[in-house]
Amino acid sequence: MSVKDSKPNLSHSQVTEIVIRLFGFTPSLIRPLPSYDDQNFYLEPCEGGEYVLKVMNSADSQNPTLVELQTHAMTFLYQQGLPAQTALPTTTGQLMSLEEIDCGFGTQKYLVRLLTYLPGTTIARVTCSPQLLYETGKMAAKMDKVLQKMAHPQLRVLERENFIWNLSSIPLLEQYLPLMEGDPTQHVVKEVIEQYKTCVIPKLPFFRKCINHGDFNDHNILVQPDDSTGYRISGILDFGDMSSGYYVFDLAITIMYLTIENPSPLDVGGPVIAGWESAVPLNEEERDALYLLVLGRFCQSLVLARHAVSQQPENEEYLMTTAKTGFRHLRRFWEVGKEEVEKRWFQCAAQFSSQSK
Repeated sequence: MSVKDSKPNLSHSQVTEIVIRLFGFTPSLIRPLPSYDDQNFYLEPCEGGEYVLKVMNSADSQNPTLVELQTHAMTFLYQQGLPAQTALPTTTGQLMSLEEIDCGFGTQKYLVRLLTYLPGTTIARVTCSPQLLYETGKMAAKMDKVLQKMAHPQLRVLERENFIWNLSSIPLLEQYLPLMEGDPTQHVVKEVIEQYKTCVIPKLPFFRKCINHGDFNDHNILVQPDDSTGYRISGILDFGDMSSGYYVFDLAITIMYLTIENPSPLDVGGPVIAGWESAVPLNEEERDALYLLVLGRFCQSLVLARHAVSQQPENEEYLMTTAKTGFRHLRRFWEVGKEEVEKRWFQCAAQFSSQSK
């Protein structure tokens, strides 16, 4: 099944019927929200409150155990004081419902959940001060530490072998490289993949394992103004890429996405690393691999976006959001080189940490 055929495409009337039938609410406002391969709607019921209706794509809906575990993780984080969404039960007490829906290409099964709506704006839309970058790095590390304490009888389902978005899967990008024929960035992507094989894979046994959020990006982090002139993190969204991995993976993912809208992308890593290490100090092997892991995430995002657009051309604007500047940043990081980038990152991190004490 293609990505295009697995992504739901519910109409306004279908959403209304589902909300009334499953949750007993009558929507007064329904507004579509952007999504990579699911379908999300902002809801305001006549009964009051604000919610997000999340309709999983039909491919992921075939793994309800994984989705149930993601929902459990969100609740666990919320209970531990982190700003994660939680799921509301249906009128029969279920946290999700498998629905048979015809979205125009035959009846398929989709998992449906109603989630709490978190206030704030995405961090992509604000100017990130060094302090906000620090707090974001700290939040990412804290989240991974909390998730590592989570108990669940089905944790094994997070061992998602060959999951394309896990940073262990960088070599799997080779199958998509023909999509980049004629693009000058293709050479850089090939080189990053080869260096990953040579320099990162041998270090994997030395990385500390954890459960990764896997997509702590600038559109999955919400912020609100705080009492001073800055912002505080008010929401963590989208646990669909959760998997077993390593602490340093989420750090690399966080750094990469926070560079996208930043006018000084090479200077993002320092404060993020300082915030991360205030909770989870890096070991030598993790520090040495971080540069290639960040570049690896650039490659994942850019190559897989090209693949997704080939499947969903009508969703190109959203799918290529990161790619608009990502290709340029990847080439820039590659040209500057590992030694210079690491020098800027770790010197800045050390200075920031000393000032924070």
